[in-house]
Amino acid sequence: MLYDARLLSGVTVLMAVVEAGTMTRAAQTLGLTQSGVGRAIQRLEARMGVRLLDRTTRTLRLTDEGRRFCDRVGPHLDGIAHAAQEAAGSAHAVRGRLRVNVDPFFSRLVLAKELGSFLAAYPEVRLELVMRDHVGDLVADGFDLALRFGEPQVAGFTARKLLETRILTVASPAYLAARGRPLHPTDLAQHDCIDYRDPLTGRAFDWEFRRGKEIVPVRQSARLMVSDVATMTDACCEGVGIAQIMQLGSGALLSQGRLVELFPDWRDETFPLYAIYPMRHHRSARVAAFSQWCLKLLGSIDAASGEPVPAA
Repeated sequence: MLYDARLLSGVTVLMAVVEAGTMTRAAQTLGLTQSGVGRAIQRLEARMGVRLLDRTTRTLRLTDEGRRFCDRVGPHLDGIAHAAQEAAGSAHAVRGRLRVNVDPFFSRLVLAKELGSFLAAYPEVRLELVMRDHVGDLVADGFDLALRFGEPQVAGFTARKLLETRILTVASPAYLAARGRPLHPTDLAQHDCIDYRDPLTGRAFDWEFRRGKEIVPVRQSARLMVSDVATMTDACCEGVGIAQIMQLGSGALLSQGRLVELFPDWRDETFPLYAIYPMRHHRSARVAAFSQWCLKLLGSIDAASGEPVPAA
């Protein structure tokens, strides 16, 4: 027997007839004609190979087989209806598991200190953060959304820009004392630099400097390449070389003098942060709530220092 949508449709019509007591009332409830209801019952009986209803011009009653069938199938239909109501409610109620693919640097720098406020605001949400350096396949991996730096490189997803942060070129005072300070971006060819690995290509990110409409690409000299922001920043602080870092989260290092911004007049290169969603027409309320919470959190970041301002 083929169990498909047509069989389920016939069962639904049968249960409507049993509940209504007549085909006429069942037809009105279902928005069908009386003959349409009759044909649906006949098709169901033909597919099952058993008579389910005894019907005359005046009476309508279940056969023994029909009664046993309805007793078995009724609870399952109730379960389907309940599941549909729950799913429909998820469009409005913020609850359930929320699985987020998140950039490790952003999670450590911005999210970690504030997650308690999100969980307190939405006690029925179970938040699962998975730190990865790439988006991957959100659907296959079971993610509701991803939070990633850089322009989205994947098709079939929708993306929303949450933030743009400046790119700073920095060095430690110890490095500058030993090697001197470059006066122009092109001077970097004579300095030791620290490269950051692009997880998409496996190669180092290109260094590019922008000032208004002026763009200067630079082929830097690097003996070290890393794939972790914290390692790159720590190595830079220890005088290993010159690095490019995001302004986001660098305020304390600059204000404490551990790092020095080298080209403050080249201020126009930025790096975006995106929320990336699977291509779906309807997002759950928990995804919308988390996205709005992130926007509010990012809106509290001080533009001058690039540091999150603690929530009041």
